[in-house]
Amino acid sequence: MIRAMLRRQWERIFGGLDGQYVRELNEAIGPSSGTLLDVGCGFNSPVQLLSHRPERLVGIDGYLPVIEQSRAKGIHDEYHLMSLLDIEKEFGPKSFDCVLASDVIEHFLEGDAADLIAQMELVARKKVILYTPNGFLPQGEEYGNAYQRHLSGWSAAQMEARGYRVVGIEGLRCLRGEMARIRWRPWRFWLTVSLLSQRLVRNRPRFAFRILCVLERQ
Repeated sequence: MIRAMLRRQWERIFGGLDGQYVRELNEAIGPSSGTLLDVGCGFNSPVQLLSHRPERLVGIDGYLPVIEQSRAKGIHDEYHLMSLLDIEKEFGPKSFDCVLASDVIEHFLEGDAADLIAQMELVARKKVILYTPNGFLPQGEEYGNAYQRHLSGWSAAQMEARGYRVVGIEGLRCLRGEMARIRWRPWRFWLTVSLLSQRLVRNRPRFAFRILCVLERQ
């Protein structure tokens, strides 16, 4: 009883600090997003949580089971099963107002990831948005999907050098590990520290666990 009461108290005080990524993604995309290409959409894309649904929302992925799961949830308006490295061929230059890759580029070798980013920049009319761990984060196969392995890492400094505005997400980098799990016990204490540190790292993305990177076209 006491434990349940303390848990509810914690959620009342600190629960509102969670969900930083969705809030920042909403702000980055904006209310008038038009068309959006969700690259590597997976089975549970954060676009389903946007406060303003784009006029046309297209999801692409190279793994059929996750597309089928996403389609069953009705997250996107249409889907394409394809290699992510073929988006320029499939859609052509400036095909979408916004192109998003959420937790995607780290699953490619560095050269292929750079190629994917370049293609996203060609396909986007207004914005490119990338969400990725800050630096290399080891991760193996998850959910029976070999594509979940991490093959490269991208730092805040690298993305800033490419012209992206970078926001720090999910608190201090040192507090989390694979799949963003809190590293130490007691778990709830260190989760609280991580949530509280979000404000510290937002404008100091080099210290953050994850980074949201936004390139805006002129």
